[in-house]
Amino acid sequence: MQLILAEPFKSLWAGKDAFDEVESLQGQVYRELEARRTLRTEVNGKGYFVKIHRGIGWGEIFKNLITARLPVLGAGQEWKAIQRLGEAGVPTMTAVAYGERGSDPAQQHSFIVTEELAPTTDLEQLTLNWSEQPPAPAMKWALISRVAQMTGRMHAAGVNHRDCYICHFLLHTDKPFSTEDFRLSVIDLHRAQLRAEVPRRWRDKDLAGLYFSALNIGLTQRDLLRFLTVYFRVAGNSRPLRQILRDEAALLRWLQRKADRLRSRYVRKYETEGEQ
Repeated sequence: MQLILAEPFKSLWAGKDAFDEVESLQGQVYRELEARRTLRTEVNGKGYFVKIHRGIGWGEIFKNLITARLPVLGAGQEWKAIQRLGEAGVPTMTAVAYGERGSDPAQQHSFIVTEELAPTTDLEQLTLNWSEQPPAPAMKWALISRVAQMTGRMHAAGVNHRDCYICHFLLHTDKPFSTEDFRLSVIDLHRAQLRAEVPRRWRDKDLAGLYFSALNIGLTQRDLLRFLTVYFRVAGNSRPLRQILRDEAALLRWLQRKADRLRSRYVRKYETEGEQ
């Protein structure tokens, strides 16, 4: 069994079974499944997010493996990813409680509690109207560079996200935005993978997630090139832009083909709806 508690839960659960206590927490429930529960709770007026994982059973594990999906077996991956990103200087959540018991991965009971990041807005919400109302170029470039830096550092640290979308980057809004002084944090690491080095396949999946989630916010080719230049410099593979475009040609062609298909599907959908 593993149990790591910081305040306020260290005092709150002193002398009690932390696994029973976490199950009794109340608040706004975001996900309620047989094997997983996610909620926001408050302690002494401060917000926390709680993720509880219960054993999914060997049947579900085998089903995931057969369909080439890697199952999430518990809170351990998120806990380890948060620690690794902290060591790498990538702003993310602060974990204040983590517990895991049971050696059988199919029956394991685990949880993680993180401090709420507030006030914030995610980049998906922030950029909703960018295609119609473009932001100041300096703001756009600052955010692109920061996302590239964070993703590059994450990959250099051996972590791939697996849900790497702009909605999982939170801009802190406790003060007016300044290109010289703003905070961005990456969240939702429960599916993250940790290795000594991120395989190219998983690197590309993260980059594709970012690209597709930003497909309709009005970014230009110049913006994409800016991202690539910063990303590869920070990821430890700095090269002239011309060489990046040559070395990563297969990735860029795949992204463009996929983007074209998504755009065509979008156009067909709304043309059909318009005819009804």
